[in-house]
Amino acid sequence: MPSIHNIVQVKKENIPLMDTMYYAFFTSGMMSTLIGAILPFMKTEYNMSYVLSGAVISAHQVGNFFALFIAGVLPYLIGRKRTTLTLSLGIVIGFLLMTLTANPILLVLAFIFTGVGRGSLSNITNVVISEISGNKTAALNFLHASFSVGAFLAPFLAILCTTVFGIHWRISAWILVVFEIIALFAIGRSSLSNKPMHRKNDEGNDFVKSGRFWLNTFILFFYLCTEASVIGWLVTYFKDSGIFNTVMAQTTSSALWLCILTGRLLCAFLSSKMDKNILLVILGVFQVVFFLMMISVHSAWLIYLSIFGFGLAMSGTYPTTLSTMDKRFNSSTLATGTCIAVATLGAIAMPVLVGIVAQKSGIAGGIATISISIFCMLALIILKWIFSRGKNKLLQNA
Repeated sequence: MPSIHNIVQVKKENIPLMDTMYYAFFTSGMMSTLIGAILPFMKTEYNMSYVLSGAVISAHQVGNFFALFIAGVLPYLIGRKRTTLTLSLGIVIGFLLMTLTANPILLVLAFIFTGVGRGSLSNITNVVISEISGNKTAALNFLHASFSVGAFLAPFLAILCTTVFGIHWRISAWILVVFEIIALFAIGRSSLSNKPMHRKNDEGNDFVKSGRFWLNTFILFFYLCTEASVIGWLVTYFKDSGIFNTVMAQTTSSALWLCILTGRLLCAFLSSKMDKNILLVILGVFQVVFFLMMISVHSAWLIYLSIFGFGLAMSGTYPTTLSTMDKRFNSSTLATGTCIAVATLGAIAMPVLVGIVAQKSGIAGGIATISISIFCMLALIILKWIFSRGKNKLLQNA
């Protein structure tokens, strides 16, 4: 059986760097779901209101948003390695701070720090893996699969520390800090450059003027609208609507992440066997079908079937879209950072919109608004496929 570095076509000297990037993104995935897992415990102990609970979640996304811009510019000043170590340290600072204080201002600041760390890791890992791999689509799908593994395991870490062993929610946060320190140590010993990068004369203008760059960016924008909203509201929807009890509702989140992991590994395989733009169309259509099925049925087995289908379809959209970007943009931290930052606006805005609609018309109406972002994403994916067909015909006629 071929190893991962053979599948993604990474040179032998770059294997340690690849492993470091995968592990770093794994810790980022752990952090992303551990926040949601320990927030209820923080809310109870710190007497946090719903407003403050929502504010700290938004603060995380705001930190993530600004980090993506900073991580795109700072390597040109201090180099990739120093940039990554400096910004990723935000995860360590943030999680330590949130275990030490109940001060609302400091809590918001702590979550901003975690967002800064997450955004910087997302930028650097996607750029480096794109650069060192010959099969970018497979490599990026494996990268995002490592994120999914971390995201899937983190809630179980919280459960072990609180329910099973009855220790404390802070222990799970401190364990994550240890994992992150190991990642920072590995990055510090990696082959990432410490020297400031040299910007090409036309690098800053090329992606801004590229229609295809913005097409891919807005596909990711609407995808993250969907991903952030579904992950954030799924358990609440099934619980508050009365479809499932609390335990059953919580299992839907685990089922979704398990399918996302499986789907990303499957897409990593399929990406080398078929046209990537056709793969995106298939994934987009299935997202529409299974999401509408998920919010329309009340049978438990049909709901889980729709969750499995939706998770599988959702899994490969982000890395596959990112891998079809122009090579110049994939190798630019500025272009990649701008793309992910703009797309992240969707992750900030859509969950709030779902909450506003849910407040006025109920949770079912709120969750149904997510279908708007899925339809918009599918429309842009089809447009991307049409453009790719036209480009291929021009190349054949040349």
